[in-house]
Amino acid sequence: MSFTLTSTAFGNGGEIPRRYTCDAADLSPALTWSGTPAETQSLALIADDPDAPVGTWTHWLIWNIPAKATLLPEDTPKIELLDNGARQGRNDFQRIGYGGPCPPPGKAHRYFFKLYALDARLDLKPGAGKGELERAIKPHILAETQWMGTYKR
Repeated sequence: MSFTLTSTAFGNGGEIPRRYTCDAADLSPALTWSGTPAETQSLALIADDPDAPVGTWTHWLIWNIPAKATLLPEDTPKIELLDNGARQGRNDFQRIGYGGPCPPPGKAHRYFFKLYALDARLDLKPGAGKGELERAIKPHILAETQWMGTYKR
């Protein structure tokens, strides 16, 4: 069984609805996954926009998602430590948790939600940045999957 990520909020490659952007409620979309490798100890998610004018813009960092979990619910709380033990980092808006698409007017940007199955839990403090998270997960990746949406203003 392959490791797959999906969302009921928008189709893969489809337009992200306004409710998940800075132009509306800025809610995180519901994400679900299946096929997590048996040896997984935790999961991590990085959501970013490689089309931002300043370079790749980080929208969401979350790690130590329990290995048995199969979803992140819509409107995941924007706090450092979630009830299930997952930790969230600081996005490029300098806030904890999800920050939705907020591109400048013009062409559509792509937003990648990348999920990683890891062979360890990470000893990384809540509030960490993308570089710290990427360095921490690199030696522990068992599998990865992604879902992509677009948004333009």
